[in-house]
Amino acid sequence: MSLAILKEIEGIIDEPLDRAIIKALINELRRKLSEYILIDKAMRRKYGMSFEEFKAKNIVKEKNYSFEVESDYCDWELAIDGMKTIKEKIERLEKLL
Repeated sequence: MSLAILKEIEGIIDEPLDRAIIKALINELRRKLSEYILIDKAMRRKYGMSFEEFKAKNIVKEKNYSFEVESDYCDWELAIDGMKTIKEKIERLEKLL
């Protein structure tokens, strides 16, 4: 992309392009964080406990390793890990603003 195009974009958005990109990245990360939070809430509601309790009580084994419960475990674990990772990334990006 040429320098002239980048300057034109900055004129349209009324802020430096690097700040605009960082803000866009933060907004996208917040959108993904919201998805993970919704998964966590849905699983908490479905099983009536937190993910840590779910693991500690070994619900997957208790439910005879059913596909649904194992799939929920994987989705829930991904959501929990994702929330932590995304929060860290947002913090790092916000320091750049």
